[in-house]
Amino acid sequence: MTYPRTSTRQEPSEEPVAPTRQDEVAAAGSELIGGPLGRRALLGTHWWTPVRIIALVAIGMFALGMVQKLPCYNGGWFFGAGSQYTHACYSDIPHLFQGRGFAADLVPYFDAIPSEISGGMDYLEYPVLTGVFMEVASWITGVPTDASDTLQYREQVYWLVNAGMLMVCAVVIAVCVARTHRRRPWDGLLVALAPAGALTATINWDLLAIALTAAAMLMWSRSRPLAFGVLLGLATAAKLYPALLLGPLLLLCWRAGRWREFSLALTGAVGAWLAVNLPVMIGAFDGWSKFYRFSQERGTDFGSFWLILQQRMTTPLSTETVNTLAVLLMLVCCGLIAALTLAAPRRPRFAQLAFLVVAAFILTNKVYSPQYVLWLIPLAALARPRWRDFLVWQACEVMYFLGIWMYLAYTTSGDKHQGLPQDGYQLAILVHLLGTMYLCAVVVRDILLPERDPVRQDGSDDPSGGVLDRAPDAYALGRAAHPPRHAAQAEDGTYVQWGVEHEKKVSAGPVEDSTPSSP
Repeated sequence: MTYPRTSTRQEPSEEPVAPTRQDEVAAAGSELIGGPLGRRALLGTHWWTPVRIIALVAIGMFALGMVQKLPCYNGGWFFGAGSQYTHACYSDIPHLFQGRGFAADLVPYFDAIPSEISGGMDYLEYPVLTGVFMEVASWITGVPTDASDTLQYREQVYWLVNAGMLMVCAVVIAVCVARTHRRRPWDGLLVALAPAGALTATINWDLLAIALTAAAMLMWSRSRPLAFGVLLGLATAAKLYPALLLGPLLLLCWRAGRWREFSLALTGAVGAWLAVNLPVMIGAFDGWSKFYRFSQERGTDFGSFWLILQQRMTTPLSTETVNTLAVLLMLVCCGLIAALTLAAPRRPRFAQLAFLVVAAFILTNKVYSPQYVLWLIPLAALARPRWRDFLVWQACEVMYFLGIWMYLAYTTSGDKHQGLPQDGYQLAILVHLLGTMYLCAVVVRDILLPERDPVRQDGSDDPSGGVLDRAPDAYALGRAAHPPRHAAQAEDGTYVQWGVEHEKKVSAGPVEDSTPSSP
């Protein structure tokens, strides 16, 4: 028999979601610019569209981050090890201009780096596309033309060139996030205004891979799986972590029975990665493989809970043991994410699982560098677009950003001991680990209780899901495998149906499924 219809579907609304009408923190913050949006406000009638505003805000915040690096630009990178730490303005970019042979016009991966300038690093330890990015910046910086072009001057120019290129990446990220959820463009402000993002944007070259990943997710939301795969493959050629997104996508496509789309995405990703890597792999294998060998061989480093264990153990774990344990922990996390995906009352949103798997990788890794927060910011904005939770997490990351530089100031100040001692730094690590775990817990709660998900509160399903959006399940486990297949039970005993634009609540009795049930 079939269950009686209990609600009427309505035509999808195209009106953008106003955060000041849904988010208490956004409403309170809007008092600085005139207060929450009124019911009779005219939307889309002027030049200042959400995407343009978000792009300009992203540029402004990035510029503030550059200003924060000014003490180092004026001397901290060049005179004394401690100054760049006490001013919290450290960056790898100027140091690696000489340290990885760019100042000497060496070709990355093909030319070995002399040990006297590299500190023992024989080849560039970055993936190929990031190496290309660094080399292009070196070409723009140019070669010295006269005696006034000192190494310090060229390092300053190199940092400025990279900062300009990375600013473009930052704008691309914010715009892509703003356009991924068609009705929620203002979620891009979370990315544009993220304080930890501004502070860490020019520490390293991570924004290149993040921009490609954000563009890939935009393509997936537009139901273009091949373009998604190509962009994700390019992102993986710049940084390894974007490949992790294929895992959640596999699970979601499995549950929805969308194997063709996943195959296109996987083919595009593998093809793009090979197109970038194969020429270098064939022509300079030792240089190409340095990134992978270095990732395996490097010891426990800053920011991870492994460092706390190593510093507190009388007999520290070997690097090989830490590698093995970290992989096992990551596999356990992936197993839990898989079980959550297949057994959740409603298929999770792609952005939610993408955030969880990248966060799991960072939390279990032997390194949690301060700029890794950049990996999570756009995913967090899509997975949990609520200012309170986002700002709680960002506050933890800012505290860690200050903590690591104060700790390095302490370790480089000799007998003066100026800065944060080891116990204080361990506390800073715990703070930013707990902040990330808090956001993970909130996202998991939204998956288990879809009615708590900010994106789904208006009846939407998965705006970033592309072909997965409103798709019926083909495979599920537990309660999710039985009718009502597309409903979640709320705390008051009612059911909430998804896949319509407006939230519908009906009695606790059976709710009609999208397909007829058997007698």
